[in-house]
Amino acid sequence: MNRRLLIKSAAALATALALAACGDKASAPKADAPSTPKAPEMQVVKIGSASPLTGAQAHIGIDIRNGVQLAIEDANKAGVTIGGKAVKLEMVAEDDEANPTKATTVAQKLADAKVSGVVGHFNSGASIPASKIYADAGIPQISPSSTNPDYTLKGYKTTFRVVAHDGQQGPTLGRFALNNLKAKTIAVIDDSTAYGQGLADNFEATVKAGGAKLVAREHTTDKDTDFKAILTKIKGKNPDLIMFGGIDPQAGPMKKQMAELGIKAQFIGGDGMQTPNFIKLAGESAEGAMASIPGLPKDKMPGGTEFLAKYKAKYNAEVELFAPMGYDAVMVFVEAMKRANSSDPAKYLAEVGKTNYNGVIGPIAFDEKGDLKNGPITIYVVKGGKWEALETVTPGAAAAAAAETKAEAPKDAAKK
Repeated sequence: MNRRLLIKSAAALATALALAACGDKASAPKADAPSTPKAPEMQVVKIGSASPLTGAQAHIGIDIRNGVQLAIEDANKAGVTIGGKAVKLEMVAEDDEANPTKATTVAQKLADAKVSGVVGHFNSGASIPASKIYADAGIPQISPSSTNPDYTLKGYKTTFRVVAHDGQQGPTLGRFALNNLKAKTIAVIDDSTAYGQGLADNFEATVKAGGAKLVAREHTTDKDTDFKAILTKIKGKNPDLIMFGGIDPQAGPMKKQMAELGIKAQFIGGDGMQTPNFIKLAGESAEGAMASIPGLPKDKMPGGTEFLAKYKAKYNAEVELFAPMGYDAVMVFVEAMKRANSSDPAKYLAEVGKTNYNGVIGPIAFDEKGDLKNGPITIYVVKGGKWEALETVTPGAAAAAAAETKAEAPKDAAKK
């Protein structure tokens, strides 16, 4: 072997040894990296919100949705554990357009989305047909605002509300008209909806039983804004008071047209017109108008001051009407889920009926029909361009007092 061949062989051997060494290094097992424990996945619990988000009543529906959203954010911030598992609440909001037919479509959509509970609807005319869909699906429904008695008289175990109903509100408003306003001749107008007509019917029955004379009973719709024909007809009857069962998009223009026609009668209505929007629509003629609304004055609610400030900070707006009720409805669901250790409607539904919760609006408990027990009702008047609370009554106590007075009347007459 010559010298050149020897050098070449040595170089080849060195290269082979180097490659072998690299191969050994590459195949050497790596030290295991320290493992990071995987955080358990949050269970998502969906809460439905159903109300008008478009159209003339959108300001009220959005107000409710905002209350629901605030409650969900507060609950998530505080941390909710159900059955030993951390959960995250999510809102599924749907627009029912204040339309009974659309409400059933929305209800089915929420049921298909597997929501655990529904806060809604705003209108009684929407809540009543939708309640059948929720009942069939076994989903608890809490209305923050529907006041027609028929809503809970269907007998569904899934149906609740966190406001007094019109079987309480109508008579309370009627007694106020008789006893405080001393009205003797009264005209009644309703918007032909389940809410407006139901409220007006209960008011009418109360004032007639109390001795007032009903000089007119008229009907319009929740779409009309020109009431001069109806009002001109009523003007000829010269009533002391005109009661309207309906919502602010109609109540505002109606009050304004009363002033234009020179009608001096006191104007009074229910919760559907007790909004800032009524004052905006009625303008200067709003002054002196009166309305009832289920619940305490918002700044007198146990959690009212804090809630109003929180709402203003988040939405840069004042509470319109039922946002506190929407907020509390969510919390009622959450507390019921905690007690049942489940967010499955089939497992926690029974706990909703056993609610004993102190919310923003005050104590919340339901009777066997799903109605709020001892729900207060407040009468307001527009003064200085703002709604000002006049008095708050508890319907049960007021009805008992009225019954007692009625029972004692024959005795007094006999003495005379």
